[in-house]
Order: sequence, then structure tokens, then C-alpha cells
Amino acid sequence: MASEVVAAAPGAAPRDRMAQAWRLHGALWLLTALVAALSLTIGAAGAPVRAALGVWLETGILDPTARVILFDIRLPRLAMGLLVGAALAVSGAVMQGLFRNPLADPGLIGVSAGAALGAITAIVLGGLLPVALAAYTGTALVPLAAFFGGWLSTLLLYRLSTRRGRTSVATMLLAGIALAALAGALTGILVYMADDQQLRDLTFWGLGSLAGATWSRLLTAGPLIALALLAAPLLARGLNGLALGEAAAMHMGVALERLKTGAILTVACATGAAVAVSGGIGFVGIVVPHLLRLATGPDHRTLLPNAALLGASLLVLADCISRTLIAPAELPIGIVTAVLGAPVFLWILLRRRGVVDL
Repeated sequence: MASEVVAAAPGAAPRDRMAQAWRLHGALWLLTALVAALSLTIGAAGAPVRAALGVWLETGILDPTARVILFDIRLPRLAMGLLVGAALAVSGAVMQGLFRNPLADPGLIGVSAGAALGAITAIVLGGLLPVALAAYTGTALVPLAAFFGGWLSTLLLYRLSTRRGRTSVATMLLAGIALAALAGALTGILVYMADDQQLRDLTFWGLGSLAGATWSRLLTAGPLIALALLAAPLLARGLNGLALGEAAAMHMGVALERLKTGAILTVACATGAAVAVSGGIGFVGIVVPHLLRLATGPDHRTLLPNAALLGASLLVLADCISRTLIAPAELPIGIVTAVLGAPVFLWILLRRRGVVDL
């Protein structure tokens, strides 16, 4: 394991690997554009929309039905898929760099579990709110509860793992596992209290979906995710130094406490907002960084932007599959990502089992 960490140092990467990473970056932009075009033109009404787009390009007149499908349904769904996929992939890359653990993801520190607990609380107990408050929050109640659940779990985790101004990564890891288990237990109690309709809502939400994407939800979660994605590249140098260990990173001038705080807040912001609007979607945060490390190396200066593009593309592609495979019905997107991601993850483990001793 030590040899792998040393090999992961940014100075050990050959210059041609950096060039290869930036060439991949350009290819990922092209892939994202192609997947976005696919997402806008396929679905239960795919052929009529493509025909309407052809007429629009020729005459400048777009059919009203096609306009509603494109601009009110598919475009916000596409934008939400791009943001959520990028958020999950970048969060996974940051977590793996911070913990120096190839199995780390936002769920490891309890962010996803806290967000899920908040959402499930809103679904099961939302009817107990005063009528005026319930009417004021409306359909935003579940996303808001999920976001604040994720943030509260993050703040509690930070308080538990910080002592005398120093944050222990080991304590953070163990406390995150404990908080996730506690959140899971409280979630089980709420599930036991739920009625049949609430159980159906909980099941669909827990498996993840972009079906509820609207412009209002996008305006609520989008800025938070965008802020986290813009902040993540600022952590790249520190995460590269941390690959050599905390002592070596300190000698390189890395402000470790600032790095740890920034990484946790970035992941909490990105994951909390993503889970709030899409539910639980697995494997994106684990598989995407692994694939990119295998392709172009562990340098976070290229890994983070490439993870954002690949995560966005893969999630939008999974969404296309989820809404066309059994159309006009729709599969939860978490099922699709698990079916696609689990074999890839197993292949990665089998390929690297002689190198990485977990």
C-alpha cells in the first residue's frame, strides 16, 4: 500500500500522463454533449419530439406539445442529471483523496444517511406540520429536509472528530460510520411507522430518480452544487500532497486543517443538495474516480474536473435508460447505476487485488 501511495504522488506522474488526462478531458466534453443531445430527444415521446425539432430547425416554429416536453420536462431533468452526477463523482474523488481509501464515498461519513433521514422524516411526519407551514413549503419540504439532514450530520461529525483545533481523519471515519448506523436505525423506525402510500414514496425516493426535476428545484439545489464544484479544484494541490501522508503534506506547506474542513464542507454541500433533489443514487461516487485513476493517474488537478464530466455523463445516460427501458413507466435510476456500477466495481477490485491490500 505504501508503494502505491508513493506512486500516487504528483511528482511521480510522467508529463505525458498529464497530457493524456487533458486529452481525455476534451473527449469527456464531447461525450457530455452527445449524452445531453440523446437525453433531450429520447423518451416515451421521443420520435414526435425529434420530428418537431426537425420542423423547428426548418421553419422556426416549434409545436406547443414539443415545447412543453423539451423546456418544461426534459431540459430541467437534463440539467439536474448533469449537476447531480458531477456532484456525486467529485464528492467521491475528494473523499477518496482525503481518507486515502479507494472505498471512500460520501456515504462513508454519514452525509447521505443524514440526508436520507431528513427526507424520510419529512415524508412520514410531514402531515403533522401546521397547515400554514405545510402550504408554504409545498413540494420543497422533502428536498429541504434532506439538505438540512445532510448538513446537520456533517456538523455533528465535525464536532465529534475535532479536538483542540485539530481534526482526526481516523476519528472522522469511525464517527461517520457510527452516525450512518444511527441514521439507519432512526430511518427504520420511521419506515415502520409509515403507511402504504408513504412506503411507496420512500421506496422510490430511496432508489433515486430525476423524475421530480423542475426549474424551481434546480434553482434551489443548482447554486449549492455549482459552488461545491467550483471549490473542489482548489483542494487538488492539498489532496495530492496528502497522498504522501500528513507529515509529508505539512512539510510541503499544505494547511491540513483548512484542507480537511474545506473537503468536508464541499462534500456536504454537493452531496446534501444532490441527495435532496434526486434521492439515493449509488456507485457513481466510487466507480467514476476509480475508472479515471486507471486511465490517467491520481493527480487531482485533472481527476476532479474529469470526474465531474464523467459522472455527469454517466448519470444522464443512466437516466435515459431508466425512462426508456420500460416506457412509459420508469425505473428508479439507482437500480440502473447499481446494475452498471457493481460489475465495473468488482472488475476493478479483481484487477487490483494483487496491488491494493485493503
